[in-house]
Amino acid sequence: MTLTQEKRTGRGDSGPRNSGPSGADAGGAPAGETRVVGLLGLLLRLVRFLRFGAALVLRTGRDTVLRVAAFCEHWLLDGAKAPHGLAVTRIMFGVAGVGLLLSNWSTRLYAFGPGSLWNGEYVAPGSDFPRLWLFSLFRTASANAAAYTAAYVLVLVVAILFTLGWRFKLVLPVYLVLWISFIEANDMLGDQGDNMYRIALILLLFADPVRVWSLDARRRRKVSEARKVTQGVGQKKPMPWLARKWAGEPLLSALPEYRSLFNNLALVALTAQVCFVYVSGALYKAGGVPWQEGWAVYDPLHTVQFGTWPELSALVTSWGPSVVVAAWGSIVLQLCFPMMLLTHPTRVMALVGIMGFHIGIGVLMGLPWFSLTMIAIDFIFITEKTWAKVIAGTRGAWARAA
Repeated sequence: MTLTQEKRTGRGDSGPRNSGPSGADAGGAPAGETRVVGLLGLLLRLVRFLRFGAALVLRTGRDTVLRVAAFCEHWLLDGAKAPHGLAVTRIMFGVAGVGLLLSNWSTRLYAFGPGSLWNGEYVAPGSDFPRLWLFSLFRTASANAAAYTAAYVLVLVVAILFTLGWRFKLVLPVYLVLWISFIEANDMLGDQGDNMYRIALILLLFADPVRVWSLDARRRRKVSEARKVTQGVGQKKPMPWLARKWAGEPLLSALPEYRSLFNNLALVALTAQVCFVYVSGALYKAGGVPWQEGWAVYDPLHTVQFGTWPELSALVTSWGPSVVVAAWGSIVLQLCFPMMLLTHPTRVMALVGIMGFHIGIGVLMGLPWFSLTMIAIDFIFITEKTWAKVIAGTRGAWARAA
């Protein structure tokens, strides 16, 4: 075979020209196109995954918001909360007011009346409240002993009615005005408890702290029973609106959801105010060197102003580690108080600790009315289940003692 014949038959080549994939895949498509198609598929899958994830997040967020909104709606509108806690708050507030007035009765003219004019509060009040005509009664009467005593007796009587829960919606605004007028007439004798007392009284205007353990609750119960009796004998003529309200019927009796709303919002505001006081107090303490080093409790207990019981103060501060524990423990307790309210066990710990903290202030530092004010507000955090157990246990013990 000649060279020309070998070229014609192709035997001179090294092998078949299309025997392997040189630049093409098994199907005949280029390798570059295969990689592009795979990358596009991956991108499409990633887009679908992100769309699914975003939809899942949005749906979960929407459902969470709807559940939270439904919980808030039911909590605010489905019945007024904390009837017994608010009743105890009202009673203890009244006891604090009556106690402060009675404990200062013998020195009223010297501390607040004509004997206090030397301090300049009569001419230039340290507070803006006495400058307003609504709260100017005690400032106006402070120059006359008889007039001041009459105003003093008036606020004392109103404080007793406030404590008993008699015509509460009428008594509370009068008591609020008289109390502010009294306590702000001599700003030098006030403390931070006065501010909390005033704020809580304003919030109680929107709550219903007389549903239990009050003269108003007793009157409402009697009116309800009398109405059932009259309906039972066929007398269905309704009482006039004013007569029903004077007999104790709530102002928004036809709209119970709004009564619950105002009451529960007042509870939320009281809770927020207490938490602000505790947390801000803890942060302020933590920034001071005496609190950081643990000896801040020692100094005030050994002063003339706050060392009410020198022997007791010396006993309490005789052991250094106890002073440090009291100082640091109060900071931790106040700072963590809002979070500790979220669960029942930690709530019990928080309430026991904070009430013990205020009892210590009231006894050791001679600030009983400030401590009683703060303890009174803390009673709103006790649940109705706990109150039911306490009431049942008390009734059982009383019955066994008979």
